[in-house]
Amino acid sequence: MSPRELMLGSYRAALAAADPLKIVPAHLPQPPAGRTLVIGAGKAAASMALAVEQNWPAGTPLSGLVITRYQHGLLTNRITVVEAGHPVPDESGEKAAEEILRLVKSLTPADRLLALISGGGSALLSLPAEGIGMADLKATTRELLRSGAPIQDMNVVRKHLSAIQGGRLAAACRAPVTALVISDVTGDAPTHVASGPCAPDPSTFQDALEVLKRYGVQAPRPVVDRLAAGAKGAIPETPKPGSKVFRKVENRVIASAQQSLEAAAKFFIGHDIHPAVLGDSVTGEAREVAKVYGALAREIGTHGMPWQPPVALISGGETTVTVRGRGRGGRNCEFLLALAQDLGGVKGIHALACDTDGIDGTEDNAGAILTPDTPQRARKKKLDAAAMLDNNDGYGYFSALDDLVVTGPTRTNVNDYRVILVTGER
Repeated sequence: MSPRELMLGSYRAALAAADPLKIVPAHLPQPPAGRTLVIGAGKAAASMALAVEQNWPAGTPLSGLVITRYQHGLLTNRITVVEAGHPVPDESGEKAAEEILRLVKSLTPADRLLALISGGGSALLSLPAEGIGMADLKATTRELLRSGAPIQDMNVVRKHLSAIQGGRLAAACRAPVTALVISDVTGDAPTHVASGPCAPDPSTFQDALEVLKRYGVQAPRPVVDRLAAGAKGAIPETPKPGSKVFRKVENRVIASAQQSLEAAAKFFIGHDIHPAVLGDSVTGEAREVAKVYGALAREIGTHGMPWQPPVALISGGETTVTVRGRGRGGRNCEFLLALAQDLGGVKGIHALACDTDGIDGTEDNAGAILTPDTPQRARKKKLDAAAMLDNNDGYGYFSALDDLVVTGPTRTNVNDYRVILVTGER
C-alpha cells in the first residue's frame, strides 16, 4: 500500500471504532416498567438513535426526539430526528430543545430517560435561558468560535446561558437517566460533551465571566448581565457534583478518541509499521503543535530516534485556531499547512489530519493529506503557503492541490485524528 492508502486506511479504522451502530447496542439498559423516552443531541445523534431502534426489544414502548446537524439525519421509525444549526445554533435547534425539555418533564419514576449525547450537542441542544434571545446566543457563539478558546472553556459559557445544559436536563427529570456519551473532548468528562445536559457542572457563572475576559469575547449586553447576576447569586447555579439530582443518573462514555487511536495503531501493526500513540488529548494552537510534531518526525527520519522507521505518529485531541484571517481554514488543514512549512518537503514524511465527524471547521472536508512533494506542487501553482497560513486558509491551499479528504457526514465524533507517517526514505 502507498503511504496515502495507509493513512486513509488508518483513518477508516479509527472511524469504525467509533461507529454508533456497532458500539451502542452493548450499552443499552433494560426496559423499565413504564415507557422509555430517548432524547439526544450531537453529530452522532441520528446514528445512535437508529442503533437503539434496531436493538430495542420488540413490543416494548419506545419514543423520543434527537437533534443532529443539517444533512446528518437518518430515517427512523419511533424516534424523531430533527436537523438544526451547527456550530452556530438556530431556531430549529431551539424549538426541538424546548420540546425535549417538555417531554422529559412528562416522565414518571416508573419510566426511563435514555439520553444519546455526542459532540456538537452544545450548539444543537440550544434552549437559551430566561432573558437570553437566540440572537444573543448566536452572537456569543460566533465570538467564542473566533477567539481560540478551547471547547471546555466555550462550554463553561454555554452552560450558564442555557435552560437545559450543565445538568439542568437531568434536574428536570423524575425518571432514572442513562446517558450514553460519545466523547469528542480531551479527558472524556461527560460535563464537557454537549455541555453536559445530564452531568454535574463544576463551573460557575464567575468562571464564565472570566472566560469572556480571558479570550476578549465581546458578548451582547444581555449575556454579560445574566452572567454577572449569576456571579452575584441572583440566579441559581447549575447543579453541582454531589447534588442529589444525580443519584438516579448514570453518564456512560461508550466511545472516545483513545479507542479510535488504538484501532488505528492495530491497523498499522497489521502492515508492519510501528505505531507511536502520542495521546488523545493534544491541545494548543494548531500551527504550534505542528512545529513540535515536525521536529519529532525529522528526528525519526534523520537519526532513527526515538524509533526506527517506518513509524506512524498517531494523535488525537482538539487543537485550536485563533482566527485572524478570512480564509476557509479548519484546525486540521491549519495543522497540515503549518507542518508543510516546517518540513519544507523533507523526503519520507507524509501526514493526514482529519476530524472524525467528517467536517474540518465549517467546510465540506474532513481534513487533508500532506506529502513530501506538497511544497513543490504548491510552488508550481503559485500558492504562497505563508500568506495562506496567515489568512487561515488551509482549505484553499489543499483544495488547490486536490489533497482534501472528503467523507461526507460520518455521524460520529471523537475529535481529531492525526497521523504522521515516517517511511525512512531519504
